[in-house]
Amino acid sequence: MLDLTVTRHGALPAIDFMGRITTWRELSELADSAAASLQLLGVTPGTRVALCLPNTPHYPVLYLATLRVGGVVVNANPLYSERELEHLIADSGAEVVATCDIPDVHARVTAVAARLSLRHVITCPVADALPWPKRFAYKLLKRGDIAPLDEDAFTFDRLVSGPRRPKPVSVRSDALAVLQYTGGTTGTPKAAMLSHANLVANADAMVAHMGEARGAPCVVMGVLPLFHVFALTTVLNFALRTGAKMVLLPRFELGQLIATLDRTRPDYLPVVPTILHAVARAAEKRPIDLSYVGACISGGAPLAPETRRAFQNATGARVVEGYGLSEASPIVACQPLGGDAPDGSVGRPFPGTDVEIRDPDAPDRLLMVGEVGEICVRGPQVICGYWNRPDETDAIFVDGALRTGDLGRIDERGNLFIVDRLKNMILCGGYNVYPRVIEEALTEHPAVAEVVVIGVPDEYRGEAPKAFVVLKEATAATPAELRAFLADRLSRIELPREIELRESLPKTLIGKPSRKELVEEERAKRLRPVAGESR
Repeated sequence: MLDLTVTRHGALPAIDFMGRITTWRELSELADSAAASLQLLGVTPGTRVALCLPNTPHYPVLYLATLRVGGVVVNANPLYSERELEHLIADSGAEVVATCDIPDVHARVTAVAARLSLRHVITCPVADALPWPKRFAYKLLKRGDIAPLDEDAFTFDRLVSGPRRPKPVSVRSDALAVLQYTGGTTGTPKAAMLSHANLVANADAMVAHMGEARGAPCVVMGVLPLFHVFALTTVLNFALRTGAKMVLLPRFELGQLIATLDRTRPDYLPVVPTILHAVARAAEKRPIDLSYVGACISGGAPLAPETRRAFQNATGARVVEGYGLSEASPIVACQPLGGDAPDGSVGRPFPGTDVEIRDPDAPDRLLMVGEVGEICVRGPQVICGYWNRPDETDAIFVDGALRTGDLGRIDERGNLFIVDRLKNMILCGGYNVYPRVIEEALTEHPAVAEVVVIGVPDEYRGEAPKAFVVLKEATAATPAELRAFLADRLSRIELPREIELRESLPKTLIGKPSRKELVEEERAKRLRPVAGESR
């Protein structure tokens, strides 16, 4: 994909990082030099190379360099704790790790690398990726944000100043390309094995879904982290296939995002719902015109209808929702960029993708149109399994189809509707209650900003729903008022037993509300001894 894009669009911008432009030809040359140096460092086909980097140009260079020599990219979040990093690197068997020079990130990575006796740590200074005026200011004013490096530290500059061309290697299309760590369908951290063919197929399907290409390559905003599979496909691999310009931001910061959108005017903006929510709230205080954005592609978490409406009304930009998971590289379905999709659906399956609805209790049985069951997927983007987890690999397939662990239904026109996570379903007195239904009903209240619903033990019903709610600024609502609001929107069995108001909700590392942490909080409360009671 890279070679073809360089042939077609070599002189055009590939990356815009804080105003510094890298062309496709320059990106390819940097990747070649880095690939040749990786070979000198002992990287051969199958060697795992961990990338613990924010969205700087170093990530695309090292991603492409590793794959060019047959290595395997191991994606690692720079915000991981030392314990999480150590598990990921040890489990993957990574021999080389690349990271940035942000002090706390660099300290965690180098500590883990020393304990695991990794061969090499490649340090990528953030300042060096900036345009000259910003680079000078960063080094002068942000000294405390730059980790001191030893004289013998192996830096990115050393990596790309070596030989200009790597030795050619033979790599099959079904060879492993990326280890993407995920909770999967069981919650145990494991690595989805994404092949070259998986990644190319999903990029091609995205291009086909989006329709005919424009006269010139488009611009795509990369505010989501490239180490997450959603951005990896919708930003980096999509750009590789089409020659699009990637506008990269090192992290999500609302003011910086809005200013960069105004400066670069992207055609596509892949986001998670929390970003849409933040922009919509900011637009309540000052005008934000994003009508030039062709589509905001929302994924990573369920999109509340109220969040979508608020964003579209405030900015003039169109939002389309997609659905996927790491095990599918990740996109399975998406609403059309032009035209309409039924309310509540995530559109139709991607080109080349088949979706089946199966009985969760009898997976061999296919369900009829409109029936709710487990979503199962077939397609060229589906992984072959989990890294070193043969038992769990066997468990996620039924008749060759990937079991997603999500509940959904398909209408007569082929549109997919996500009902909830199978493991999130609450069993109330023998009835199935879906947290997402309650969450969507609560977000219709004008005072509700965010909500998460979980199941908690109930003596009478076995389980009951409990809602955690964050209110919008300058609004007020009591739990009793919220319950009254839900009275004609939910059945009696779906009404939350308790509504707890919070200042904020715990978030995952990509900004999604963390249901898991709330479940653990409730579990800890139940285990906590009552005052005066001996254990």
